Amino acid sequence: MRKLFLLLVLSGLTAGAYVILRQQQIDIETVRGHVDVLAKWRMSNAAFVVVGFFAAYVLVTALSLPLATWMTLAGGALFGFWQGVLIVSFASALGATLAFIAARHLLRDWVRDRLGDRSRPLEAGLARDGAFYLFTLRLIPVVPFFAVNLLMGLTPIRMLTFYLVSQAGMLAGTAVYVNAGTQLAQVEDLSGIVSLPLLVSFALLGLFPWIARKILQVVKRRGEDGRRQTEERA
Repeated sequence: MRKLFLLLVLSGLTAGAYVILRQQQIDIETVRGHVDVLAKWRMSNAAFVVVGFFAAYVLVTALSLPLATWMTLAGGALFGFWQGVLIVSFASALGATLAFIAARHLLRDWVRDRLGDRSRPLEAGLARDGAFYLFTLRLIPVVPFFAVNLLMGLTPIRMLTFYLVSQAGMLAGTAVYVNAGTQLAQVEDLSGIVSLPLLVSFALLGLFPWIARKILQVVKRRGEDGRRQTEERA
């Protein structure tokens, strides 16, 4: 009975969110408009805006809504770099974990029917590299963010491990997007679009997958060297 109730609540929230999203056009100008409104509210009640944004981000991620990137940019524009990274990092990891829990305990059959074929490479990767494989997926998003959350619920990985690895693996990408958001907040007219800080921020967005891949190669190589040295001493 409890499982049915939770399924109904989850379905209702998701359906309602998609109905609202279909009625709005999401683009940079829309995001900036919302940021301006929230910035005014923040002047009189900063705690309310922080908590509300955090809760909204968790909900968006948990329901696998296509808004995470926009909200990350908005977080940078609204809160600045350091506070934005802190809020988005924890909200995204918590929301991802809630989606993971839902897939494991409520939506297992649905996820297996819709995305089941994609779970085999993930299970093979986990068997081969353990939690480092999840870290790789978080650092280089070759599999969509929402799909990783749901598909990992079908694997035997522990919830705490999923949360901690997701938190660490998504941190670099979060910082890059939040930084881009801080620059977008400073664009006042068309001349600001070609400003050096903004161009650097968006260059980082494009270069990030390549940089992340190089980081992973170095980390993996060092791990293999360490194991090899341990085996030689034994």
